[in-house]
Amino acid sequence: MSDADQPTETDGEFNPAAPNTGEEFEPVDVFPDSDDFDLRPGSDSCYKCSTCDTNCPVAEVDDEFPGPKFQGPEQWRLKQRDDEHEIDDSVMDCSNCMRCDNACPAGVPLSQMHNTARGEYVSEQMDTWSIEYWRNRILSNYRTSAWLASKLPRLANVVMNFGPARWVMEKTMGVTKEREFPAFATETFREWWARQGGADASRQRARANRERRGEPVDADKKVAYFHGCYSNYNTTEVGKAMVRVFEQFGYEVVVPKQKCSGTPMFANGMLDDARRHAEVNVSSMRDLVDQGYDAIASCTSCSMALRQEYPELFDIPGIDDVAANTFESLEYLRIHEDLRGELAEVEVDGELAEEFAYHAPCHARNQGLERQALELFRDVDGVGIEDVGESCSGISGTYGWKAEKYEKSMEIGEEMFEHMAEAEGETGMTECPTCAMQMEHGTGYDIRHPLELLEAALVDGDGL
Repeated sequence: MSDADQPTETDGEFNPAAPNTGEEFEPVDVFPDSDDFDLRPGSDSCYKCSTCDTNCPVAEVDDEFPGPKFQGPEQWRLKQRDDEHEIDDSVMDCSNCMRCDNACPAGVPLSQMHNTARGEYVSEQMDTWSIEYWRNRILSNYRTSAWLASKLPRLANVVMNFGPARWVMEKTMGVTKEREFPAFATETFREWWARQGGADASRQRARANRERRGEPVDADKKVAYFHGCYSNYNTTEVGKAMVRVFEQFGYEVVVPKQKCSGTPMFANGMLDDARRHAEVNVSSMRDLVDQGYDAIASCTSCSMALRQEYPELFDIPGIDDVAANTFESLEYLRIHEDLRGELAEVEVDGELAEEFAYHAPCHARNQGLERQALELFRDVDGVGIEDVGESCSGISGTYGWKAEKYEKSMEIGEEMFEHMAEAEGETGMTECPTCAMQMEHGTGYDIRHPLELLEAALVDGDGL
């Protein structure tokens, strides 16, 4: 048992130790007196050790990519000397994995610099009539495409994966033909949620579960679920598992109005698009946070966007409160519930009783969450879980969908593929939907979310 898992006793009540309660999380702020997000002062913290470059997965496979140090502090130093200096177009080759943030010993806000530089490059230098611009715009606004596909999901699944259609998309838009498009669910998560009775029904189920668990029926246990685009339109089983697991622990769940987290927009320099979506998300979540709700995301990229990238890039009212009360789903339960104790009393059987090859997404590592699934499931009867290494999966959201970057994304992911092939079993596990795509694409394995395993282990099959 790691130090993070050692239980503590407080006033006779069990309180599992937590890696992060949100109370001490403070996004990097390098421009407190600036209204235009000028990052030049922060560049002085870089002392050119190049640790970021040696940890960059893109620089490892692309000799022409200058690396995070140049894309971040060196570009801003040049702008400090010459305000007419243009952003180098290689900034569009950054995958926004954000591993450089973790690597930097001086705490330079590298990904913040990269996001800001990409936004400036796209708005001021990129040809908005180019195929690359519109390809990136379409990929980064996946929510719009997914919404359209969800109206006729069966037809969309056939058309999007029709060989000649994929060939045409590569030739005309630069979207690789090598990947199969993810299947769209015949019923979105939000449609399922409404059919189950929404928040009112969740309140009733949560109260019944609190009573069953011997907890006060009127306990203040309530969360607002940020499902993101992929759990809504594609892997709806993840969203359903989240609801069932949290209700099992007595939490009332609400699903507020929301748009895309903005993660693919940050990666493509579409900061205006990202801000429009962020304003909706922050407005919805801020009202709920004021009512005592915590924001929960089942995707580590979504939780990263809400708790770090939003306050670093935007000055939206209420953004700091939302960031401080945003958590990844498994993280939240580990903080507030005795998950290890509950799992010690069950044995998983059936479909999910097997060996898992676990990959920690880069955006989980940035939040200090890379070990949580391994620590939680390693002692569960009927389950084996093996870490497949610290390498990046390589897909990085939209990066691996671009034809000119496909081979690089596969080369980055090669180490992960090899470790998965050597691991016991043929089922993968990760919290990131695009990492799951890459894992499945590179190995052929089925991929599961940790919430699905929690559901199989802890939730009564007679539930929703």
